[in-house]
Amino acid sequence: MTQFRRMRPRVPLAALLLAAALALGAPLAAHAGAQVEERLAPSVVMGLQRAIADNPVPRGYLDRADVREWIGTMSGRLASKLPDALGRNEFLATVHYEATRAGLDPTLVLGVIHHESNFRKYAISSADARGYMQVMPFWVRLIGTPDQNLFQLRTNLRYGCTILRHYLDVENGDLYRALGRYNGSLGRPEYPTAVLGASERYRIAAPIAAVRTSTAVASH
Repeated sequence: MTQFRRMRPRVPLAALLLAAALALGAPLAAHAGAQVEERLAPSVVMGLQRAIADNPVPRGYLDRADVREWIGTMSGRLASKLPDALGRNEFLATVHYEATRAGLDPTLVLGVIHHESNFRKYAISSADARGYMQVMPFWVRLIGTPDQNLFQLRTNLRYGCTILRHYLDVENGDLYRALGRYNGSLGRPEYPTAVLGASERYRIAAPIAAVRTSTAVASH
């Protein structure tokens, strides 16, 4: 034991490589699965192309009380992962808009991002999935244009939310199976369970007064 206490700690090679990558601005690895490329009907392709049409967050969207409240709450929870307040609020505004636009719960989308990339904009998986929502590049070829950059915030979230919505439609609203498709692990429980668990970190609890009121109504 004494011998080990006297030894100077060595920094693992992996840690040194990671530090060098960060210093050079290199993409960070992500441990995500791979969406499976499938043959899509022309009508589906056209629908997905319309869904990813580049429309920014509408002017006045952030003036909505519910949106401001959600961003304010989530901003506090994500401060350690996204330290820049201005960038964090832009990120959250885009998440809320793109999720809502696709008919998804913004909390679910945060759960996907948490598990897929841990909120790292330039994350790349071993399967080459990219960005916050770990979108596979083949989607750009199938439904997008060559100039679209999956590391760009709005582009990545627009694609990710559109793809997850597509899988939900394919699975007739079965979120568990849709998440499996999104990760390329359909039929396995690990990914859907992890994402749904992560999304609970960002769920806003119902006010106590509201819960008591609904309980009282139910009792009558």
